[in-house]
Amino acid sequence: MPRPPTPTAHPWNDLGVIDSRAPRLNQLFIGTLALASLAPGVWPLAALGALQLSLALRFGRRACLACRLYFGLLQPLLGEGPVEDARPVKFANQVGATVLWAATLAHAVGFHGAGNALAGLVAALALFAAATGFCAGCLLYRGWAFLRGVRGATPGHVDLAELGCAPGREAVVQFTHPLCSDCQDLSSRLADAGHRPVLVDVSKRPDLARKYGVAVVPMAVAVRANGSVERRLH
Repeated sequence: MPRPPTPTAHPWNDLGVIDSRAPRLNQLFIGTLALASLAPGVWPLAALGALQLSLALRFGRRACLACRLYFGLLQPLLGEGPVEDARPVKFANQVGATVLWAATLAHAVGFHGAGNALAGLVAALALFAAATGFCAGCLLYRGWAFLRGVRGATPGHVDLAELGCAPGREAVVQFTHPLCSDCQDLSSRLADAGHRPVLVDVSKRPDLARKYGVAVVPMAVAVRANGSVERRLH
């Protein structure tokens, strides 16, 4: 059996992106702990889930048990899955840890109904995300980015000269990350459609990502010669 190709994103070094299968395995692990904590007398399992998320957030992916399992055992067997922006995933983990710590505190002071409600919410959302890929915390990230001033909407104007484009010409501008597989797929689709996208690497130019409201990559826009954005392509 041939070995899967070498992953494009290093699991411990390329922290701006992540193989999308790893978060889903972690969601399965955390969701199962949260669900099990609803049984009478075993609510400390919610604290265990909160602790695992907190350790991974504090010390990185090497402290994430599900990530170690995925990157150490499953990815070498299955190959790399789709690579995605890691920021929404990290934010979703922060939300999950916060809610599970709140559930733990509620149980500790005797409000077991409230504790079960909070843990049940995490269990439902995490297991649903593991099964479908729909991440409620990632949607919250977009709202959080909006409040921080990263709008995530289509920019109205792009300074083409700032991007090194030839003056007096229309352009397609794509905000991308070199290790994002969705970004690479979008570049290929744009090329097949006859476009030559001007690539803006958000890992090297985070200032432009903030300036133009790029909360998640990929994003591509068609820009007129005067810099006004005609439409969003992705």
